[in-house]
Amino acid sequence: MALWLIPILPFAGFLINGLFGRRFSKAVVSTIAIGSVVFSFAWALKTILGLDLSHAYTEHYFTWIQSGKLTIDCDFAVDKLTAVMLMVVTGVGALIHIYSIGYMAHEGGYYRFFSYLNLFMFFMLTLVLAANYLVLFVGWEGVGLCSYLLIGFYFDKKFATNAGNKAFIVNRIGDFGFSLAIFYMIKHFGSVDFGTVFSQAAGKPEGVLTVIGLLLMLGACGKSAQLPLHVWLPDAMAGPTPVSALIHAATMVTAGVYMTARSWAIYTHAPAAMETIAIIGIATAFFAATIGLAQNDIKKVFAYSTVSQLGYMFVGVGCGAFSAGIYHLMTHAFFKALLFLGSGSVIHALPGEQDLRNMGGLRRKIPWTFWTMMCAAVAIAGVPPFAGFFSKDAILLAAHHHAAWIYWVGTITAGMTAFYVFRAIFLAFFGEYRGQGHPHESSPVMLVPLAVLALLSIGGGFLFKVPEFLGTVFPPLEVREDIVLMVISTAAGLIGIGVAYLMYVARPGMADSLAAGMKGLYALVYNKYFVDEIYDAAVVNPVVNGSRAVLWKGVDAGVIDGAVNGVGARARNIGGVLRLLQSGNIRSYATWVLFGSVLVIVAMGIVGGMR
Repeated sequence: MALWLIPILPFAGFLINGLFGRRFSKAVVSTIAIGSVVFSFAWALKTILGLDLSHAYTEHYFTWIQSGKLTIDCDFAVDKLTAVMLMVVTGVGALIHIYSIGYMAHEGGYYRFFSYLNLFMFFMLTLVLAANYLVLFVGWEGVGLCSYLLIGFYFDKKFATNAGNKAFIVNRIGDFGFSLAIFYMIKHFGSVDFGTVFSQAAGKPEGVLTVIGLLLMLGACGKSAQLPLHVWLPDAMAGPTPVSALIHAATMVTAGVYMTARSWAIYTHAPAAMETIAIIGIATAFFAATIGLAQNDIKKVFAYSTVSQLGYMFVGVGCGAFSAGIYHLMTHAFFKALLFLGSGSVIHALPGEQDLRNMGGLRRKIPWTFWTMMCAAVAIAGVPPFAGFFSKDAILLAAHHHAAWIYWVGTITAGMTAFYVFRAIFLAFFGEYRGQGHPHESSPVMLVPLAVLALLSIGGGFLFKVPEFLGTVFPPLEVREDIVLMVISTAAGLIGIGVAYLMYVARPGMADSLAAGMKGLYALVYNKYFVDEIYDAAVVNPVVNGSRAVLWKGVDAGVIDGAVNGVGARARNIGGVLRLLQSGNIRSYATWVLFGSVLVIVAMGIVGGMR
């Protein structure tokens, strides 16, 4: 079936635009970039429809590493889980590429932007198609590289380069854990192949599987922005808005969820590791949701929403509802890509404005953007029959089956999610216009992807029954549907919408009064619990200051430069003495030659006498 064509098509687009894009027109660049992703989507769809996915289909290309008994192949494989990921990555990715034509039309580095997007798609598809952990790790590191390039796309702006560096460095922490997990697998399994590892997992000691599971989760915490490695994701807003949509919805941040779900055979035999995933997930979901309540940058509101929703996905994985976690991954890709692209349409309509306090009344000025974003907002709020309702409730039901307290924290978080998303909607689109300039609706090339994602946000959960499709991939989890629990979680979302309407539409001054009355708590949440400041004080500043004092001034300047400069100084001093011999007088030189000859003869005589 030539699985290699799925990732190689975007890679070809990257090479062509990267090498020759400077000479092409924007139309040619975008045609190459979008065409490569659309053809990748088409080939993935053809492959999925042409295979019997009841069993994994594997293609072997070559032996990558051969060392003693260890053999690591470069293989791609497709099963039902891969199929879901391929459709999400290529489908949503193609829509983001199309949207980018309009959004980036007047930006510099047009060809560079699209080549980076294509490279991102290549590495994410490599990650998804990998048949072993090492090939997966190649894609894993590749999307980390591309996130660095795209977040720091505006490299002439310091905040963008700082954000790119932050994403890259924080992810190295998680990636170190992932690499240790791979080494541990080689030690105890003698392989990193999915089939070999998973088939042997049941016979390995629980302690070994727990260590591997926790190390894999450390990698997932970095890539999917879970506590305590969540700090890079909100700063990723420094890149162009289509990058935010690609990273937050379809590609990079979903990699950790995919990897942990793919490793279900390890986690089901390591209950402590699964419990850790569930706790980290629900803690992250709640923590990020509280921060989202007070943010004023429209993109940062949705960024913290992404961190929170990823927490939900990990709750599903940690509670054994692997298919529910992937279900939410898919629906989240629909409505979160729409929220980000919609916010980009809002920013595009205004003179680059991102502060919600400087918007208002836009529903009459950019109605298509408003109605499509409203579909996404209702979906993420978990209102039936929109897409988010099905996946969110599947996770919460599994959470209640696993531990009731996780369900209740998740339900409260659902209420906060509905509140802060509709707070953003009401501040941007309702009331009087508080900004400057004359807002205008986006071009059709930007609105068409919004409309498609709106339709998917409305009906995607009902049309694509992921838990049923993945029923044979993961072990069954017997969870009864509970109407009461579903009503409670739905009511939480509706209450959140109602409170947001009350505070920002019906009684607009109410929010400011509450913030003034809870000044300390508001400041804590608004400043993101000062986590960045704590990291700066505890880690960044000691490392930077210590490096300057010890490595720079002590080792570099004191030892290395001192030694090199000392040698130079001695050579200069000796040269200064020898320079005195260079008088330019021929008789002086003859005298020195005679004197030297006498010394040589005397020395030869002394040596001869000693013999």
